[in-house]
Amino acid sequence: MSGTAQFGDFLQTRRSQLRPEDVGVPTYGERRRVQGLRREELAQLAGVSVSYYTRLEQGHSLSASPEVLDALATALQLDDAERQHLHALAKPAKARRARRPAPERVPEATVQLLHALADVPAIVLGRRSEVLAWNRLGHALFAGHLDFTAVDRVAERPNMAQLVFLDAHTRELYADWQSKAKAVVGNLRLMTGQHPDDAALHELVGQLSARSTDFASMWADHRVKACATAVYEMRHPLVGPLVVTQQTLSNGPSPSIVVATAPPGSPSDVALSLLAHLIRA
Repeated sequence: MSGTAQFGDFLQTRRSQLRPEDVGVPTYGERRRVQGLRREELAQLAGVSVSYYTRLEQGHSLSASPEVLDALATALQLDDAERQHLHALAKPAKARRARRPAPERVPEATVQLLHALADVPAIVLGRRSEVLAWNRLGHALFAGHLDFTAVDRVAERPNMAQLVFLDAHTRELYADWQSKAKAVVGNLRLMTGQHPDDAALHELVGQLSARSTDFASMWADHRVKACATAVYEMRHPLVGPLVVTQQTLSNGPSPSIVVATAPPGSPSDVALSLLAHLIRA
């Protein structure tokens, strides 16, 4: 999908998800033909003409200034991640030539940090959700059914987005699978906006859309979510149920580290300690 189409679809989807009462637009009890706000209502809230906003939503123009984009973001009640995504989608088309980048590598500093986190489940993820590295406990918690050494072979690296949607083990791992799946889709949306020229990233989205109706439905919703911190209930086959906080540690464009923790002394912390003992046995 072209940048103009993604930009227009994002605006239209967000507009349809806003109710008039959410933004103080009176309806006077009238029957409305459209879901959410009308174009003219959104345009008025953003302080732009209806014709100009219509061109933007229909993908006929990507000339919006940063000020206009911020006004649209405010009118649409976007959060920080969504606002950044809107700005990313509005970049000139000449910067959007797709290419196949080289495989991502793990910086030495990240490798050192991963080793330092030996007692904490940790995995290193690239922007396409590929697992670039993991420690023993991270492997055991998130994908113990896979070969630990797979991350060392570029062609065989596990992809967490594919695992969440296409792998039965991973689907069963999360008690609230929908919540985890939506977070994965939201993060991929964010990445496609930040890296519009990454052909492999767009191929991943296409493959998931073709193979998973759940993914296709969630992708069409245009949700954007920065995966920073989230709490998940997991049902691990070795240690049973546990609740962990998954935190994404990121340093700019470098790969990110996802760690899982539990409150000290809690049943989930005990479960993580048991898992660590089992993989050392």
